[in-house]
Amino acid sequence: MTAWLTVVGIGDDGYAGLGRSARRALLDATLVVGAKRHLDMLPARLPAAREAWPSPFDLVGVLARRTSPVCVLASGDPMLFGVGATLARSLSPDEWRVLPAPSSLSLAAARLGWALQDVGAVSLVGRPLAALARHLLPGRRLFVLSADGRTPAAVAAELVARGFGPTRISVFEHLGGPLERRLDGLAQDWRVAETAALNLVALDCRAGPDAPRRALTPGLPDDAYRHDGQLTKRDLRAMTLGRLAPVPGELLWDVGAGSGSIGIEWMRAHPSCQAIAIEAHAERQRFIEHNRDALGVPGLQLVAGRAPEALAGLAAPDAIFIGGGATAAGVLDACWASLKPGGRLVANAVTLQGELALAAWRKTHGGTLTRVSLAHAEPLGRFDTWRQPLPVTLYDVRKPDTVDMAGTAASPATTHTTDA
Repeated sequence: MTAWLTVVGIGDDGYAGLGRSARRALLDATLVVGAKRHLDMLPARLPAAREAWPSPFDLVGVLARRTSPVCVLASGDPMLFGVGATLARSLSPDEWRVLPAPSSLSLAAARLGWALQDVGAVSLVGRPLAALARHLLPGRRLFVLSADGRTPAAVAAELVARGFGPTRISVFEHLGGPLERRLDGLAQDWRVAETAALNLVALDCRAGPDAPRRALTPGLPDDAYRHDGQLTKRDLRAMTLGRLAPVPGELLWDVGAGSGSIGIEWMRAHPSCQAIAIEAHAERQRFIEHNRDALGVPGLQLVAGRAPEALAGLAAPDAIFIGGGATAAGVLDACWASLKPGGRLVANAVTLQGELALAAWRKTHGGTLTRVSLAHAEPLGRFDTWRQPLPVTLYDVRKPDTVDMAGTAASPATTHTTDA
C-alpha cells in the first residue's frame, strides 16, 4: 500500500529549512493540514488546499481523505510530544510516513551542550503545572514544553514554592528561527512575567537547603501526605508496592484509597503508570486531590464512591490494592472478576475479621499471607523503648493467565530465551 499521508516536521525557520523530500511531499499533496502558524509559513505557489486544525482537535477530516495525498505539518519532530503519536493510534504503518525536523529539545541541548539522552522532558501543553513536581530532583536536567509565554514565570514560581529556588533556568524563544533568543537566570530571581508564546524552558535543578527529598522509589515519608490517620504507613507502603510491582503503562485500582498514597506512589514509579483511587469519604477525597498535585501526579483519577458499586464501568486494572473494605460484601469478588489475567491483587488487614476474610480467599485462590509487625524506638523517660503499632496482615495473589474448561486455574507456560 502506498502511503497517502506524509507528516512533515517544520521548524521556526519555516519552509526554507525543509529538505527536498518534505518540499516534494508538500508539492504533491492535494491538502495540507496544520496549525495556522505553520500554514502561514508555506509559499503561495504550493497548489494544495490548506486547512487549519479544528477546535476542539480531531483527526476526522484528515482520515476522511485516504484516497488522495495529504500532508500534515507539525512542529519539529512530530513523534516527540507531537501529532505523530496521535496519528499512530489510527493508522497502519504502511499508510503514512514521517519526515521529522530537529526537535526543540535537540536544538536546546545543542545550545546548552547537554547530552540529550541524559535530560528529562515534561510537557505542560494541556497539562497542569503540578505535573512538573514528580520530575524535580536535585541534579536533574529537564526540558519543559511551555503552554504559552506565561509558562516560564509559572515554572519559576513553582520551583521556588517547592524548595528549588537555586535552579538555573534557560528560556529559549523561537528556537532555530530568525527571532531566536535566550533568557537565563535563577528561579528565585526570575522577573520576566511573559516571554514569546513559542518557547522551551530548560532546568538545571538545584534544591535549596530546606527542600523536601521526594525520591521516586516507594516509601515516601508519611509527612509528605495530608491525611486523617487513614494512611498506609511508609514501611508497609514500600512492602505493598513491592508486591503490586508497577510496570510502565499499567493501571492500578486503589480501593478504599484513604489519602491516596498507594495510587500516588504507583504513578510516581513511571510517567505512563495510571491509577484510579476509589474513596467514599468526602474529606479523604479532598486529601487525595491535594496529595496528587503536591506529589506531581495530577492525572490520578478519583472515583467518589464505595466498592463494589463504585467499581462498575471502570477500565480493567492490571493490579488492585484493597487498603480498606476486604470484609465488605462483594468487594473481593468484584475486584477479582475485574482484574486482568496475570494481574496482581494485594490487600491489607488489621482486624481479625479482615484476616479471616483474606485467609478464606487464599484457601480458594492461593497466594501469600504475610504478617508484618514493626516497632519504632521512642523515648520512655530517660531511656528509649520500642513502640509497636497494630500488626498488619498483607495478602498478595496473582490471577492466573488462563482458565481451563472446568474453570480451574491453569498454570501459564514458561519460555526461556537467550540472546544470540
